[in-house]
Amino acid sequence: MALLKDILYKVKLLSVSGNMEQDISAIHFDSRKVDDKTAFVAVKGTQVDGHEYIDAAIEKGAVAIVCETLPQNLSDEVTYIQTDNSARALGLMADNFYDHPSSKLKLVAVTGTNGKTTTVTLLHQLFMSLGYNVGMLSTVQNQINEEVMPSTHTTPDAVQLNELLQKMVKAGCSYVFMEASSHAIDQERMAGLQLAGAVFSNISHDHLDYHKTFDSYIAAKKKLFDDLPSSAFALVNVDDKRGMVMLQNSKATKYTYSLKMMANFRAKVLSNALQGLELNIDQKDVWFRLIGYFNAYNLLAVYAVASILEEDSVEILTHLSQIELRNGRFEQIPNTTGINAIVDYAHTPDALENVLNTIDNIRTGNEQVITVVGCGGNRDKDKRPLMAEIACRLSDRVILTSDNPRGEEPEQIIADMQKGVPVSQARKVTNLSDRKEAIKLACSFAQKGDIILVAGKGHETYQEVKGVKHHFDDKEVVNEMLNLIHNR
Repeated sequence: MALLKDILYKVKLLSVSGNMEQDISAIHFDSRKVDDKTAFVAVKGTQVDGHEYIDAAIEKGAVAIVCETLPQNLSDEVTYIQTDNSARALGLMADNFYDHPSSKLKLVAVTGTNGKTTTVTLLHQLFMSLGYNVGMLSTVQNQINEEVMPSTHTTPDAVQLNELLQKMVKAGCSYVFMEASSHAIDQERMAGLQLAGAVFSNISHDHLDYHKTFDSYIAAKKKLFDDLPSSAFALVNVDDKRGMVMLQNSKATKYTYSLKMMANFRAKVLSNALQGLELNIDQKDVWFRLIGYFNAYNLLAVYAVASILEEDSVEILTHLSQIELRNGRFEQIPNTTGINAIVDYAHTPDALENVLNTIDNIRTGNEQVITVVGCGGNRDKDKRPLMAEIACRLSDRVILTSDNPRGEEPEQIIADMQKGVPVSQARKVTNLSDRKEAIKLACSFAQKGDIILVAGKGHETYQEVKGVKHHFDDKEVVNEMLNLIHNR
């Protein structure tokens, strides 16, 4: 319980009608969750406008309504608060209601098109191994130390987010590392949070179904850094040409990292193999269990964050070198066939190119690279031909298949991808909309020593078709098919 007037601290109020001294038991922006003594916040979402559900919320027991446009008929038993931005108000109210949890720990946000999940996961594992109680908010899962809580969005809604942070405070967490998606930043889900720092990894073609233009996508990422307080740090990858853009107008203490140019934190790739990476970081040669140049950036970012947070450099590198991730990011699937099978979450052109370039760098040249890839439905269509072109350019065989088709027909998505297949490469491409059959075909093509890449879903254990999520795990299917075909 909290007083309505206290929950509204820092919210911009345009008008107030009713009792501000009453107790509030919960905050909701979904009218279906409303109960007695609830404050209902009418948020204009991408699909639904919460203002249309104000009456329904009142019928279910809402005693306070926060909205941008007041209803024509006001109830004498309800308090109405008009604000200029309901989404931002929701974030601020949630922060107040849960007693400002982010101010009681060090919260570090990681943003960028690729690398968010790996960086956050590495930070979580590193700081746990350094002896801290640590929270994590990621695409794959939310965690308090080893306790796992399922995740449905890259960044939870503002109420869930503050509720989780409060749990982390109560569990004694000193640090929390979170992914900050462009959607969450744009939708003010992080409003009211007090960040200790923010990290920018990179930016490439993605989410234009939502942001419409690349400039809007960049602006959403930049907002995270613009809003940082002077007490926070901002760490950016300057090998991405937009890294320095993120630092413009930021009040935070600024740091940079790079594999290619002068920066506060630098690393050099000494070797890159299927067994791992050897990097020179801070004049020390260290072997890591992760693979690929993109993971060199992730490891360097993690080292930089830990250094900024005043951890000992030798301790950081010692613990970091022992971490092995199993999160669907360049995850090798153990098997007895002699075939190298890799599952990766790559679902953007840049990510797919990174993964295939990594494979190209570590292959001998005598083996086939067989890529299974699709694109999600109801998402940015412009990237579909790009994904196919990259797969063709960097693979010996390509199978275009279904990813999460959602509300679209898989065959249409594949047809969109097919437009990116060069005429000269057409013979190496097979279209097969059944993802399980596509993986089976890839396994049947492969011989000992070959490399199969199954891209697009990574850690996901479902396939979303027509609004229904069906169990589907790329790792399980790859294992099943390799054994079925090669271990008879």
